[in-house]
Amino acid sequence: MPESKRRKKPNITPSAAPKKQAASPAWWVPTAVTLMIIGMLWVVVTYVIQAKGPIPGLDNWNLVVGFVLLIAGFLMTLRWH
Repeated sequence: MPESKRRKKPNITPSAAPKKQAASPAWWVPTAVTLMIIGMLWVVVTYVIQAKGPIPGLDNWNLVVGFVLLIAGFLMTLRWH
């Protein structure tokens, strides 16, 4: 029985080592934590005083402000090195 031909293996050249990402600035983590704390406090205050603050004219939009601050802080933690 005849033998089948062997496949030619492609020449694989090793790629360059991955570059190290630069470390985050020293202010990155404190800013992220501060944003999350302020956002949480904003939401809690909005619920405690029944959507009349921290900025009285915004009513329930105060919740949106608080959650935007929370999300901004959380997204900053994802970019931290």
